Formats: sequence, structure tokens, C-alpha cells
Amino acid sequence: MNTADPTLTELLMHATERDLTTEEIAEVNRCNPGVDPHIGIRYTRIGPKGVRARLKVGPEHLQPFGLVNGGVLALLAESAGSIMAIIAAKAVAVGVNNNTDFIRSVTAGVIEVEAVPVHVGGTTQLIEITMKNNGQVAARSRLRTLSLRG
Repeated sequence: MNTADPTLTELLMHATERDLTTEEIAEVNRCNPGVDPHIGIRYTRIGPKGVRARLKVGPEHLQPFGLVNGGVLALLAESAGSIMAIIAAKAVAVGVNNNTDFIRSVTAGVIEVEAVPVHVGGTTQLIEITMKNNGQVAARSRLRTLSLRG
């Protein structure tokens, strides 16, 4: 998180102990300097047991045949999963493997994302991410991260 707003780092460290409030989540969405705001990812829950986010599908998310590009789904997994890993590890964590299975096509609507920790070790974390559209699983990812303890 070298380029992250200090407020973002502070808020994520609060989330190691408790769910963030609605106001704190709004601040995370406001001060997030990464790719998330550029493609429209909005976090809706951030806490020690899970991270939730959503993306309203627009034409910029589609591949030429009208389906959400698989890279968008992998990016959703990486973003929500990385936030979850930082909270779980209580330290900066970076992705070392992202395995995303595409289960159902998405063409419109909202993609709901949920990331939960599966394993939290001293060095690595395994986060499972489920992405749903209209209540049906569209993709499932497993993100392995590495803690960067300074």
C-alpha cells in the first residue's frame, strides 16, 4: 500500500477488529487510489470475517460479444480478496496466485462480490471469492496472498 492514502491503511487496520461503519466504508471508497474506482467497484461491507463489494455492469465491462470480460471478474476477485487478505494478515498483502473459474455468463445488472478468508498463516493467506449476478454464482476465485511485514 505504498501509494495508498494513510486514511485507507488506518481504516483497514480498524477492520481487523470490527466491521467498518457505513461512513467508514464510504471513506474507503472515496480514498482508494487503485483501479477499483476506475472500473466502478464499490465496497459495501468490510470487516474481519468478510469483504463485500458490488459492480454495476456497464458497456465498458463487456467483451465484443456482450458478456462481462473474464478479466473484469478476475480483477473483482483480486481487489476484494486483497482487501480481505490485508485485514486477515493485519499487514500489507500482495497477490501471488489468482485462480478464477467462470461459471455463468453475465451480460447486465450488478455483480455482488464476497471475499472470505479460508486460511490465514504467518506468511500466506488463502481467500475465497464468490461473484454472483441475479443471485446466481457467476464466478468463483481463490486468491493466494503473501504478507509484506515491514
